[in-house]
Amino acid sequence: MKKFLFVFAAILFMTLPAHADIAIGLVGPLTGQYAVFGEQMRRGAEQAVADINAMGGVNGEKLVLHSADDACDPKQAVTVANQMASNGVKFVIGHYCSGSAIPASKVYMEEGMLYISPAATNPKLTDDAKDLIFRVCGRDDRQGSVLGNYVLQHFHDKKVAIAHDNSAYGHGLAEETKKVLNAGGINEVAFEAYTPGERDYSSLISKLKQVDAQVLLIGGYHTETGLIARQLKEQGAHIQIIGGDALMTDEFWSISGPAGEGVLMTFGPDPRNRPDAKTALDTLRKSGYEPEGYTLYTYAAVQAVAEGIRRVGSPDPMKVAADLRKSQTKTVLGTLSFDAKGDIIGPAYVLYRWHDGKYKEIGE
Repeated sequence: MKKFLFVFAAILFMTLPAHADIAIGLVGPLTGQYAVFGEQMRRGAEQAVADINAMGGVNGEKLVLHSADDACDPKQAVTVANQMASNGVKFVIGHYCSGSAIPASKVYMEEGMLYISPAATNPKLTDDAKDLIFRVCGRDDRQGSVLGNYVLQHFHDKKVAIAHDNSAYGHGLAEETKKVLNAGGINEVAFEAYTPGERDYSSLISKLKQVDAQVLLIGGYHTETGLIARQLKEQGAHIQIIGGDALMTDEFWSISGPAGEGVLMTFGPDPRNRPDAKTALDTLRKSGYEPEGYTLYTYAAVQAVAEGIRRVGSPDPMKVAADLRKSQTKTVLGTLSFDAKGDIIGPAYVLYRWHDGKYKEIGE
């Protein structure tokens, strides 16, 4: 796993005050190259806490949010998780990168803390977990199925290459998509790993040109995908790029520029279109922030914790976890139900296309 630039960034953590009512931790990449997603998560969590407290809190108690930076680095994520535990936090929202979420989740399980991720999609997170681990986003096996079937339907006669960044997220998504393609009769012309954080991807592009790839499925994040798109265009390679949910930020276009035109990606149906999200959406927009990507997913994760505590009448993580698995919970994402593993039941992925600096769901 790659070491990120800000591994040694100061952990943004405040010791809990004695008067805290219900402490909720938020952990994400508040620094580093994926900080745009950490900002989405921070905005969503802060707004959810503010809105819940404005309505009287939970069972008469206020929520108190404590944010920490994992920089999408696994070791830093474990350090933060242990600090959350030592400071008495019993509920944690966050970890954007699966590579950070998976090792941190082991700390949460050992310490009896309830953890909900709004963004980590690797199946291992919940497949290997017990009792206290949840997520409000989908899984890469489901996402890979949607990606693979879309390619089978629309690009069945094209030469398809797959590239990934060797992260838990990127490699996992690439493998899940490959399974679907191979089962459907498409054998990729290349399955390549690239190094995240580099600026020059000419070796990857040379390989793609060598095998005459016409479609490139990328398991990786927006920064590298944007650079690859730009460098493909600069080298005159006309290849359709298809990526996953990690491209769901306007920062992708800032990196790719016009080379991002027509790039496809998977994500859940945009929660900004849901009536359930209107109040939160309006408030966030009035503050000058557009709640794209995982903003409302993080808001929903806080709602789920608050609703579980309200229903059981106690901030007991085990009781809340048991309640979430047997109850339906209303959130800005709609009414959520969790299965025995802690995954949401019936998560959907749809395709989006980048056009003129904006992304829009295909079919709208």
